[in-house]
Amino acid sequence: MNHSIYSADRSTHLKIVVVALVAGIALAGFGISARTGSDDTWAQTRIIKAGAPIAVTNSNASVVQ
Repeated sequence: MNHSIYSADRSTHLKIVVVALVAGIALAGFGISARTGSDDTWAQTRIIKAGAPIAVTNSNASVVQ
């Protein structure tokens, strides 16, 4: 068994590439299968239009009448 990637032979490099490729395909397959909903989610989004501007203030002072 080779403990260094620099001294590894051709079959060891091939094994590493194959394992990485299988792991990448498995990860992509899991990501695609984990999606929820249909492709019509963009068509179901609501559009919110801006209304009239308002002023919001905040004061910690007590009101004296």
